[in-house]
Amino acid sequence: MLLVAVSGGIDSMCLAQKVRLEGGPFAVAHCNFGLRGEESDADEAFVRAWCSLNGIPLHVKRFDTQAFATAEGISVEMAARRLRYHWFGELCREHGYEAVAVAHNANDNAETLLLNLLRGTGLRGITGMKPSGFLPDPDYGDIPLLRPLLAMTRADIEAFAADQGLSWRDDSTNAQNDYKRNKIRNLVFPIFAEINPSFIQTLNRDMERFSEEMTAGVALDQVQRSAVDQVQGAVDQVQEYTITEEEWDGTKEVKQPEGMLILDKEKAGEWVEGRWETGDWIRPLGAPGKKKMQDWFTDHHIPADEKPFVPLLKSARDPHHVLAVVGHCIDHSVRVTKSTRQILRISTKNL
Repeated sequence: MLLVAVSGGIDSMCLAQKVRLEGGPFAVAHCNFGLRGEESDADEAFVRAWCSLNGIPLHVKRFDTQAFATAEGISVEMAARRLRYHWFGELCREHGYEAVAVAHNANDNAETLLLNLLRGTGLRGITGMKPSGFLPDPDYGDIPLLRPLLAMTRADIEAFAADQGLSWRDDSTNAQNDYKRNKIRNLVFPIFAEINPSFIQTLNRDMERFSEEMTAGVALDQVQRSAVDQVQGAVDQVQEYTITEEEWDGTKEVKQPEGMLILDKEKAGEWVEGRWETGDWIRPLGAPGKKKMQDWFTDHHIPADEKPFVPLLKSARDPHHVLAVVGHCIDHSVRVTKSTRQILRISTKNL
């Protein structure tokens, strides 16, 4: 029996409808991440109504996503991803579901490719998502993950929804450009479409070809060397960041938006910029104890070939103590409090 992830948006409603039309038994899983207040609750109510109307078993779970992100020292996007896949794994174990289906489509795949290239990537990052794989969770990595819509563009999905007379919920945050993926979708893709109206299909074909060449082992050594060069170049030129010192009066609200980290300058003391080395460790903001950077990379699904290129701020007193993982999180010891008078602001650019 299949477990289908349904948010209530057009992509997941098309997925649910396609699975329903195939006639096999399935259940729905809906995550309420609690990030949009009444809008999130309305999404949940919508999915509940659809499942009730069609006699589909439904699982719903509400998450305190913001609290989890803060405790783990990660972005809200990453927190939601980790929470949802772990819960899907739990449901599969508990109820005997054989696989999980998600609504990733060709547009999502193209977005992911560009994001990977912008932050620097290895071979895995340029081959894109696959129609099938496994849950990206260390506890449930043997459970199949299916992407039945991966070959469909957003235009294909909209046409299918219209043909089926489907209803869906629109996420108002999709129109906002607070997140990197939204910036790609809303600002970059329209320009690409002007240059090549079929760029989504083109990028997906490119990823398919990259994957086929890797599988076939065509000149893998040359490809690997080229990919490493591209990663280093991307890190040096795309993933640029600035560190500024600022006065802090202790009354301001501490905000760490996407692409920015704020830490207490006095608590940080003397620091140096560096890259990962064996023995490096961090205590992520809100975490109960230390974590080896090797384990942190694993938890955050950073590919092995990207680890040497992730920029770090380290303590000059203890070169293995990581004060900040640029673009990701800070160490708990340098958090900003009411007594903070000076801060370091780390801003990543072009992400």
